[in-house]
Amino acid sequence: MPTPAEIIDTAAACMNDTAQTVYTDAAVLPYLNMALRNLQEEFEANNIPVTNQSSAVINIPVGVTIIRFPVSGQVEALPELPVDLVEIQQLWESEAGQDNWIPMVKREFIPNYIEGQIINQFLIWAWMNQEIRLPQSNAINDIKIDYISSMFKTIELPQIEVNFPFINIHSYLGFKTGALCARYIGENPTRADSLDGEAIVALNRSMGISTKGRQAITVRRRPFRAGYKRTGW
Repeated sequence: MPTPAEIIDTAAACMNDTAQTVYTDAAVLPYLNMALRNLQEEFEANNIPVTNQSSAVINIPVGVTIIRFPVSGQVEALPELPVDLVEIQQLWESEAGQDNWIPMVKREFIPNYIEGQIINQFLIWAWMNQEIRLPQSNAINDIKIDYISSMFKTIELPQIEVNFPFINIHSYLGFKTGALCARYIGENPTRADSLDGEAIVALNRSMGISTKGRQAITVRRRPFRAGYKRTGW
């Protein structure tokens, strides 16, 4: 697993500056962060499993109907969404503390006819204004969220020697960071285009490795015998 410093070294080498006289850590780091955001979006768009996460159990008190992102200085204490949540894939609910999880159904809105009814489980949910909306329950329930997460955080200079906790990203990030540096520091669009091409190849290879790992296709091979074409299997 690479460190940001190693990727910066690769980007500098792509610009024929292995001594990093121009492409220093400080100069290259903003472009590495751009490449990270680009990679994050590519992985999210292709649902690469490394972005899949399940939340911790979220306890929902009686009467609470909203789960939202943390808000600084908020007066009303509400259950909070994971800060790295990008898109929800599935919600699960259980009676508080029972770990008896059942799937919930997503709706566009919480139906008006549910308001005022006495229920003890949610069954449905809606996503509105970047918040999970729930029917009002008269029981304490737990919720878990399966979601696509934001993998990468903005890297600061003191963190460049800390390993990324991900594999198969070095080649893409090195080429993509080098391409951004070529385009915006070196102002060399020809080299930038060439490095972008290398980055695309590396990205396709990285996502192909992940896709192969998700395939569980059983293949029945043909037997090697002369009579196969005449008799079949």
